[in-house]
Amino acid sequence: MLILFNKPFGVVSQFRPDGLHPTLSSYFENPALRVAGRLDADSEGLLLLTDQGWLNARLTQPQEGVWKTYWAQVEGIPQPEQLEQLIQGVTLKDGLTRPAQARQIEMPSLWARNPPIRYRQNVPDSWLEIKICEGRNRQVRRMTAAVGLPTLRLVRMAIGDFELNALQPGQWQSVALPEQDQHGSSEQDEPASQKTETIPVKRRSAWASRTRQSTQKRQTRKP
Repeated sequence: MLILFNKPFGVVSQFRPDGLHPTLSSYFENPALRVAGRLDADSEGLLLLTDQGWLNARLTQPQEGVWKTYWAQVEGIPQPEQLEQLIQGVTLKDGLTRPAQARQIEMPSLWARNPPIRYRQNVPDSWLEIKICEGRNRQVRRMTAAVGLPTLRLVRMAIGDFELNALQPGQWQSVALPEQDQHGSSEQDEPASQKTETIPVKRRSAWASRTRQSTQKRQTRKP
């Protein structure tokens, strides 16, 4: 099983009680599910959950180099040199980050955050799209702060080939897993007689292509 979940603001990426915040147990009951790439409580967007250890490893191990896409609302207007710093790598307390992808984007059409962000009077804000292929703690927030663009809101839009698409906060989608070969990777294209229509969740890599998908929302029973 692989689930794409739009984690709301304030929900922690764990099942055990937190004492302060809602947890994933408010949305899912399957004890076999594990989080493949955490999100901080104050971040929103795509969270992947799976009961397959090989897939969890493929999505999270640094050597796999899976790219994660974030939309970050930041204080200030990014200058070319700031974007270049993000792209080339930023020196944090735990070392230099890997080269990333970063660009300014127009304000996206997203759901309203609850609670809303706090703006500073007379300080402009803007939006960045940042792609990283590592997963340090609060990495994107620390990167933008290091170049003088503190993050106000952070939404993860994609992990590898899996994208948030139209899922709203609290909604989830179950996606059929690709088959594995003996080395742990997925099978290649199915014979034409076995190919089926798919729900349009974008997948571009060979190991994730030609798989059957089904959409489920939170309105249905918990997985």
